[in-house]
Amino acid sequence: MKYKSAAKKIAVLALLTALGLITFLIENQFPPLIIPGAKMGLSNLFSFAALIIYSPLEAFAVVIARTLLASIFAGNFAVILYSFCAGMVSMAVSSLLCYTLYPKISVIAVSIAAAVSHNVTQNFIFYLQSQTVYALTYMPYLILLGALSGTVVGITLLIIIKRLPLSVLYGKK
Repeated sequence: MKYKSAAKKIAVLALLTALGLITFLIENQFPPLIIPGAKMGLSNLFSFAALIIYSPLEAFAVVIARTLLASIFAGNFAVILYSFCAGMVSMAVSSLLCYTLYPKISVIAVSIAAAVSHNVTQNFIFYLQSQTVYALTYMPYLILLGALSGTVVGITLLIIIKRLPLSVLYGKK
């Protein structure tokens, strides 16, 4: 019985990784939002779902697998530098908030904090690479876009979690 639940968990995590990868690849085909490089970040929905459904360990595994596969499939190894680092930071923020302040703060608030930290991390990495202070002028816009995308991801996750039958995840009826 233990093996059956472990296999189901691995299958769900693989599905979340695949959905995140597909979402990333589709989103990557669209032009940036408002400023160069800005995307909605909908693929982060699936990493966040892994955190809500399971634990930080599984969520980090989804982030790692998704970003590494995304860099290979997209043929863009800058994804590793930017998305991997920012994904790890945002998942750390999400994990910390979920396990210390939730339910005092909502899933949407956690998602917003994660999205903002993701954008700030990517911008800071770009600043370190370019060594230009002008890179930091994007920060207010990236914070606003992070708040918007975090809200969208948080609301979407709440809708999915509320409508997903427990039997799909836990084998309960």
